[in-house]
Amino acid sequence: MTVDERAARQVAEQARETRWQRPSFGKELFLGHLRIDLIHPHPTGSQEDRDRGEAFLAKLRTFTEQHIDNTVIERDAQIPDEVLKGLKTLGAFGMKIKPEYGGIGLTQVYYNKALMLVGSASPAIGAMLSAHQSIGVPQPIAMFGNEEQKQEFLPRCAKGEITAFLLTEPDVGSDPARLGTTATEDGDDYVLNGVKLWTTNGVVADLLVVMAQTTKGITAFVVEADAEGITVENRNAFMGLRGLENGVTRFHNVKVPKKNVIGKEGAGLKIALATLNTGRLSLPALCAGSAKWCLKIAREWSTERIQWGLPVGKHEAIAGKIAYIAGTAYALEAVLDLSSELADAGSHDIRIEAALAKLYASEKAWLVADELVQIRGGRGYETAESQAARGERGIAAEQVLRDLRINRIFEGSTEIMHLLIAREAVDAHLSVAGDIIDPDADRNAKMKAAAKAGAFYAKWLPTLAVGKGQTPVGYTEFGPLAKHLRFTERSARKLARQTFYAMSRWQGKMERKQRFLSRIVDIGAELFAISAACVRAQQDKNPNALALADAFAKQARIRVDELFEKLWKNTDDSDQALASQVLKGDYTWLEQGVLDTSIPGSWIADSTHRESTAANVHRPTPR
Repeated sequence: MTVDERAARQVAEQARETRWQRPSFGKELFLGHLRIDLIHPHPTGSQEDRDRGEAFLAKLRTFTEQHIDNTVIERDAQIPDEVLKGLKTLGAFGMKIKPEYGGIGLTQVYYNKALMLVGSASPAIGAMLSAHQSIGVPQPIAMFGNEEQKQEFLPRCAKGEITAFLLTEPDVGSDPARLGTTATEDGDDYVLNGVKLWTTNGVVADLLVVMAQTTKGITAFVVEADAEGITVENRNAFMGLRGLENGVTRFHNVKVPKKNVIGKEGAGLKIALATLNTGRLSLPALCAGSAKWCLKIAREWSTERIQWGLPVGKHEAIAGKIAYIAGTAYALEAVLDLSSELADAGSHDIRIEAALAKLYASEKAWLVADELVQIRGGRGYETAESQAARGERGIAAEQVLRDLRINRIFEGSTEIMHLLIAREAVDAHLSVAGDIIDPDADRNAKMKAAAKAGAFYAKWLPTLAVGKGQTPVGYTEFGPLAKHLRFTERSARKLARQTFYAMSRWQGKMERKQRFLSRIVDIGAELFAISAACVRAQQDKNPNALALADAFAKQARIRVDELFEKLWKNTDDSDQALASQVLKGDYTWLEQGVLDTSIPGSWIADSTHRESTAANVHRPTPR
């Protein structure tokens, strides 16, 4: 399917939720306002929710300790059937489903704690449970399904029928306008045809959420995985998460009842994006859990390992890495808990907070794991089984590094998350600029838009001149952390001013300044993390927590200053020019002298609508 850039952007824009009916800390932050009142005092759930959550965590911990062997899953590249059966019996596939539909009914906070726990035992199991409940059938049905659909599908999901989410295609990633899978009306049914790639859980799924094009646009369907015409053509293998049941699924004349449409026809992309607003918090949970494990191993190893007469942790080079791991682990959990509590409260719009949490956690956890591998030296590069075979404790640092890498791609790559968050961050400017920067708008519309923009900026710009961060007594209730919040408040106003300046300079071309926008978002992410860490430490009222939050904030402030510097002092233009020359083939001489050992084949697999010729590798799990 050929879709031009303008049409592709229109599809994505139409799927956005444009209304802001509830307050958003993240939105205000990018507008230059540190609304600390929206997150402090730190929100907390009810005692009943905590009791239910702790009771389930105790059961899950016992099961995890006794029955999950990460070494076996890593070696066999498959989660044993008896483990899956045990998790189903425990109710782990219904953690977020309400009790009236047969689930456990955990809050987002305790669901994340459960993912953190089980993910530390096996990242593949954490990914499976997350894909099932955060983006699979339970979440969109709970949010957009009618009561009949909830009664039909949610109890099945709670009992352990595994679900998968199917959007990506061989030639379609983050550009849904080019979606090739179609759904054609046929009496009381739709007939699906197409190919879906990277279907996490798809190899073992019982139920599927499938996105397909109808005459009214992209539509979401619940599809029975064993329906006639569905073939799982391949189980994909990856550098990490070796137990992940991820595959390629082909649909050939698959009949789906009209009653299985989720929400309205044509609303599929909106449903997908809304589902991800909260669903994205599962990845930060797995990342935060990995960071906490990395801290434990770094501490124990750096105390035990002696070099030049001292434990390696006493040497400044290693001490700096340990401090980074400790501060970052604290901040990741703080961002996760705050975002999750806001999600549970239901009184905030968390689309920016959840996206920032996913972006920040996936990037920082990867760096934390990389630092652990470096601290461990050669042992960090060695597999746990190899270490154990020669008589040492088997530490799977290299596996954690491999497993974490996908989180920078899963559920929106870092690059796409930057653009998604940036779009929300400049929403206020685009809303008032509107026809000013629209090349198709006439002179009359531009004049009206200019008047509207003038009124908005006359009111908004003065709020960026001075603020609480400039007074030495600002945020004194936070004690020694007050200075970091004053910095955050000043930086938020500076960030908004820089965004306004960029908008004035580039106008409609700003959307192409992707690296500039990425830095804007990264600054916002650091400021959000500082805020979350300070609020969390204030709630903890623990001297050690205050020390961690202080250390993290000091580290983050340096990164913020560097990012501000790079907003206007960078190599973006020259890099773009060089990349253009590389793509034209001007530097093919630089590629000489090496061999390309790639396996021959097409860059993108054929996704023509046709009957499958492959063997079906779909593998139902025991119930």
